[in-house]
Amino acid sequence: MSKKKMSPEEIVKYFKDEFKAKVKDSRVEKRVAGVKKKEFVNIWLKIDKSVFKDVIKHLCDIQFPHLAVVSGNDLGSTIELIYHFSLYYGERLNEVSLNISVELPKSNPVIETICDYIPGALTTEREKQEMLGVKIKGIPDSRRLFLPDDFPEGVYPWRKDETGPKDMVRNLHEVKK
Repeated sequence: MSKKKMSPEEIVKYFKDEFKAKVKDSRVEKRVAGVKKKEFVNIWLKIDKSVFKDVIKHLCDIQFPHLAVVSGNDLGSTIELIYHFSLYYGERLNEVSLNISVELPKSNPVIETICDYIPGALTTEREKQEMLGVKIKGIPDSRRLFLPDDFPEGVYPWRKDETGPKDMVRNLHEVKK
């Protein structure tokens, strides 16, 4: 565990030194906000799926991170998952937003759970299974949470392809009054 607070650039270097070319892209975005013009930092890391679980373990060695949510996007041939973390959570005016992105092929959208490192990830992982059809390997509870039990299997509300809910959506602009 790191005791000293790392700068955003040191955090990026920390991952690049360990995972080399498996960190496909990185950027640090800084902006100011509020009356006091306090700087807010977003770090974006795009990583290779093969090192995903190791990256999360490595992240926990900096400090136990706060996971806000995992967002998901249907990008056509892949599904992108973005894990939104806060480092130095609760340290007034010192938090750093760390966003770790990984793409999964739609032909096999499988990723390992992070619940063994961050138990609070369970709800957001279950959501990605239901809404995007991502298979979370090792998830401690894979029951549905958001969709009713009678919702059709193999239909995923956030997908834009043939597994999306086309017949279930009403386009109100097309409905006759």
